[in-house]
Amino acid sequence: MDAIAVVLGRPRELSLQQLQLADAPDWLTVDIEWSAISTGTERLLYEGRMPSFPGLGYPLVPGYEAVGRIAHAAPHSGFRKGERVFVPGAARCFGEVRSLFGAAASRLNVPPQRVVAIDESIGERGVLLALAATAYHALTIGGDGQAECVVGHGVLGRLLARLIIAMGGDPPVVWESNPERAAGATGYRVIDPATDTRRDYRLIFDASGDAGLLDSLIARLAPRGEIILAGFYSAPLTFSYPPAFMREAAIRVAAEWKHEDLLAVRNLIDTGRLSLDGLITHHADALSAESAYRTAFDDPSCLKMVLDWRAAP
Repeated sequence: MDAIAVVLGRPRELSLQQLQLADAPDWLTVDIEWSAISTGTERLLYEGRMPSFPGLGYPLVPGYEAVGRIAHAAPHSGFRKGERVFVPGAARCFGEVRSLFGAAASRLNVPPQRVVAIDESIGERGVLLALAATAYHALTIGGDGQAECVVGHGVLGRLLARLIIAMGGDPPVVWESNPERAAGATGYRVIDPATDTRRDYRLIFDASGDAGLLDSLIARLAPRGEIILAGFYSAPLTFSYPPAFMREAAIRVAAEWKHEDLLAVRNLIDTGRLSLDGLITHHADALSAESAYRTAFDDPSCLKMVLDWRAAP
């Protein structure tokens, strides 16, 4: 079988290519309906700024946020043909074209343990499960999950705020310095950090990905307060030691979600406690991927760009 896929031949060289799918009889074949563009990791891959990871290199198929229908399910896989699933990348089915991420394609072969069945009603919003699971994982690894402050009002920051409320916490304050990103809050306040006078936050979640913010965040902590780094950072992180020393500050890194995090957020969505509404702002036909990627990276009004693969050959 063949698939049409987004291929980064090298930094800033993006194209659509027809690729041969490697045979994997014990895996699932999924016809992708929608995939999303990450303005974090995919932008780093596009610009050639992604830190080195095992298996990373060019050419590669990017993407880790996809929804599709199962076209073939191996016996005893636990899935059935026609079922709608979320696919978090790592397909590894394109031969010499690397697919450490690998979800931006019209068809994928993936191991059953990598996918999660989703309700029909979720539709294209299912691409957001990866970021929802990232936020959920960050909230469950440190402190009591009752963050008082979230930095950044992109999709990850919005999901962190929504999950804090969904999990029984008080609404956090969300910092956003870009006025174009300040709108869209649901049950919490968004403020410019320059107007915030607090210096006693017990727990701050940084969803900005800005490697230069640590000193300013440490200055806002209460004694023995904690910062959880929930974004992805391409530059080295540094901070001035004396202010952190005076506060006995803790800094924790939230790594990639686990499969159980995907299941947990799916349950929160299915029970109506977590909404994914209002987070997808832009759509494009997958065959226009090159211009869609430019919009996703360069247009500040674009929270999440979704590629529609349903018309792909």
